[in-house]
Amino acid sequence: MSPIASLLTCVALVLGLMLLGSGAPARRSPRLSARLDPYLRGLEPRLTRLLDAEQPPLIRAAALDRLLRPFLDEGGRLLERCLGGTAGVARRLREAGLAGDVARFRAEQTLWGLLGFAACTLLGYLAPAVSGGAPAAGGTAAGVLGLLGGVLGRDWRLTRQVERRHARMLEELPALADLICLAVTAGEGARAAIERVVARTHGELSRELGLVLADLRAGASFVSALEHLAVRVPVPQVVRFVDGLVVAVERGTPLADVLRAQATDVREQRKRDLIEAGGKREVYMLVPVVFMLMPVVVLFALYPGFVTLIQIAR
Repeated sequence: MSPIASLLTCVALVLGLMLLGSGAPARRSPRLSARLDPYLRGLEPRLTRLLDAEQPPLIRAAALDRLLRPFLDEGGRLLERCLGGTAGVARRLREAGLAGDVARFRAEQTLWGLLGFAACTLLGYLAPAVSGGAPAAGGTAAGVLGLLGGVLGRDWRLTRQVERRHARMLEELPALADLICLAVTAGEGARAAIERVVARTHGELSRELGLVLADLRAGASFVSALEHLAVRVPVPQVVRFVDGLVVAVERGTPLADVLRAQATDVREQRKRDLIEAGGKREVYMLVPVVFMLMPVVVLFALYPGFVTLIQIAR
């Protein structure tokens, strides 16, 4: 049997044993929710199936998702015990606009880690086989690195999602502030202005303002609802925007002037950020000029003279 076939057989055997172990009776004891469900079912009947918040599967193939989901959930719980940081992960999930399900995120990390392990292990064993050498322990080391890279890669992707969502909010903030300012100038109150703007706009910050309205309908005060917005979106510009609204409402400052000033400040900050980013790009543009074009120019300029000197020396 070839080394590749042996490796695949061992991997399949290990996965099968792990699946059998995760499904053993000692490890699948019913949880508290499962034990109480028969007694509580029917006390609060659902009026519509639209209220069921079903999450998309981790794997697009439904059969494969049902087969591997217990294993991925068990791996996610193992990752949670090893890594911890549940509060930080839940906070970043909320900032990314995702459902704050830490268990699902850990399961996704497990899936990414397994994919990285499989890919790097195959590459680690295929490379010596293609080059004609014997498979060495480098394949196992590559698999471990792939496992770590997959787990950390999912965490890095979550960070990127948070950064992109914050950037979209900063782009939407000046326009929303101007729209609220126009509504307030027309004679509407702060809450009515936010309701009008949320009903006619779409975007990340508009959804967050919709959550502010939901808090207001639930009985929270205007100031506390805005403070919850600042907690959910810890972007400095949004926090200053919320602080300006809170101060204007509490002290009676003209709200239109505050909103207009907030929009102007955000636009000026955006211009400064673009100028700073442009300055960094200019420095990055020097890299190919200095390390690629300049050596070629020097080579074309000096090589003929160097060849001529060699011929004269002969």
